[in-house]
Amino acid sequence: RSEYVAPRSVWEARLAQVWEQVLNVPQVGALDDFFALGGHSLRAMRVLSSMHNEYQVDIPLRILFEKPTIQELAAFIEETAKGNVFSIEPVQKQAYYPVSSAQKRMYILDQFEGVGISYNMPSTMLIEGKLERTRVEAAFQRLIARHESLRTSFAVVNGEPVQNIHEDVPFALAYSEVTEEEARELVSSLVQPFDLEVAPLIRVSLLKIGEDRYVLFTDMHHSISDGVSSGILLAEWVQLYQGDVLPELRIQYKDFAVWQQEFSQSAAFHKQEAYWLQTFADDIPVLNLPTDFTRPSTQSFAGDQCTIGAGKALTEGLHQLAQATGTTLYMVLLAAYNVLLAKYAGQEDIIVGTPITGRSHADLEPIVGMFVNTLAMRNKPQREKTFSEFLQEVKQNALDAYGHQDYPFEELVEKLAIARDLSRNPLFDTVFTFQNSTEEVMTLPECTLAPFMTDETGQHAKFDLTFSATEEREEMTIGVEYSTSLFTRETMERFSRHFLTIAASIVQNPHIRLGEIDML
Repeated sequence: RSEYVAPRSVWEARLAQVWEQVLNVPQVGALDDFFALGGHSLRAMRVLSSMHNEYQVDIPLRILFEKPTIQELAAFIEETAKGNVFSIEPVQKQAYYPVSSAQKRMYILDQFEGVGISYNMPSTMLIEGKLERTRVEAAFQRLIARHESLRTSFAVVNGEPVQNIHEDVPFALAYSEVTEEEARELVSSLVQPFDLEVAPLIRVSLLKIGEDRYVLFTDMHHSISDGVSSGILLAEWVQLYQGDVLPELRIQYKDFAVWQQEFSQSAAFHKQEAYWLQTFADDIPVLNLPTDFTRPSTQSFAGDQCTIGAGKALTEGLHQLAQATGTTLYMVLLAAYNVLLAKYAGQEDIIVGTPITGRSHADLEPIVGMFVNTLAMRNKPQREKTFSEFLQEVKQNALDAYGHQDYPFEELVEKLAIARDLSRNPLFDTVFTFQNSTEEVMTLPECTLAPFMTDETGQHAKFDLTFSATEEREEMTIGVEYSTSLFTRETMERFSRHFLTIAASIVQNPHIRLGEIDML
C-alpha cells in the first residue's frame, strides 16, 4: 500500500467510501490502487454498480483498469462520466415475452440429443441445527413469488422461442429421512432433465440425515438462472427464512430481455458488433489438440473432471506477477493457458471462450435470470514474444472484449456464418474460467450452513476442455472438465501438471520467450 493521502475532493471521498465497502478495508486514500487492495473484475463490477446506484455515474469497466487509483478515477468522473446514466424500464403486461439472447441459446442447446442434464444447476447445502421444515418451504414459495424467472416456462410462437410468465406455479418441498450415505447417492439421482415447457424450472428437496442435520438440495435449469443468481437466491432465502421483508424489485428478467432486444437496434450495439467482426475478420483457426480417441461424428456430452492444487508459493508468485505487470490474476492465467494450448497444438493463433457475468448494467444486480455471455478471446502466443509482451497483449484484448461484452455470442456465431460441424462447438472448443471464492458465511437462527460434497457434477462436458482456476484461502486449484470421448484421465492430469510447470516458469522469469518455456 502507498502512503495514505486523504481524499481531497467530493468524488475522491465518494469513491473511497465505496471502495471501503466493496473491498472491506478500513481506510482508502487518494493514491491507493484498486487491484493492490485486493480488487478483481467481480469487485470492480460491484464498485461500478454502487457508483451508478448511489451517484448516477456510469464508469466503463475498462476505465477502472486504466485508472486504478482513487485520484485518477475521480478525475475521469469529473471530466466525462457524469450524467450519462440510463435505466432499464418495466414493460407492459403481455401474453408472452421475447427470450433473451442467452435464453435462446439455452433453449436451442436443450434440443440437442444427449444433452440430458448438462445445463442443470444442482446445489447441495448441509444445514446443522434446529431447522423448521415449514419455514424452509414458505421461504422458497416467497422466492418464487418474488422472482418471475422462477415462474417462467418456454414455448415456440411463430417459429421463435418465447418466455411465458405464470402468476402461480405448483411448488412443494420434497422431504425424506435418510442416512448420510444414502443422501449422497440420492442427490445424484435427483438431478433429472427439465421440460422447458413446464414451470417451475426449479426443484427443491430437504433430506434429514440425522438429529438436527439436513441436506438442502436445489436444482434449476440454466435458462432461468446463473451462478450470480444462485448467490442472490441463497442470500434472500436466508433472509426470508428469518422473516425479513425484502425491498420490492423495480424490474424483472423479462424487462432485461425486452431492453436487450431494443439495444440490438442501437448505434452502441452496432459499434460492438463491428469490434467482434473485425476481431474475426481473417481465417478463423480450429484448435487441433492431440486426442486419445478419434473425434466422434457428433459431439458427445459425456465427461469427467480432475483437479490439482497449485500450492501457496506459486499462487503468491502469480499474484505478484499480476501486480508487477498491471494485470489481474485472470489475465496472467489466461495468457499461461494460451501458452499451454500453443505447445500442445503447435498453433500460434488461438481462440478460448470465457464466460462473463453479463450484468454490465447496475439495474441488473438483484435480478435472478440467465445473464451469462461468452467472450471469444483470440490471442496469438507466437514463439518469439516474451511472456511479459504477450501478457500485455492478452490484457489489452481482455479489456477490449469487456468493453464490448453486451454483444451476444450467438449473434457473433450467426454473423460469422461458420460452417457447422456437429462434432465441435462453434468458434472454440475450450473454455477458461477463473473464480475468486468469496468467504461470506451464511447463518440462520440456531443453524450453520456449509457445502455438502457430492459427486453429482463432472459426469458431463459441454466442451472438449473447460479449464477452471479457483482461488480460495490464498491457494489456487486447477480443475479440468473434459470430454471422455476424446481424452483419458491420465492425459488430463498430465495436461494440468504441464500448466503448473509453465506457471512456475513465467513467475521465475516473466521475460522468457514463449518458445523457450519448457512445460516438461
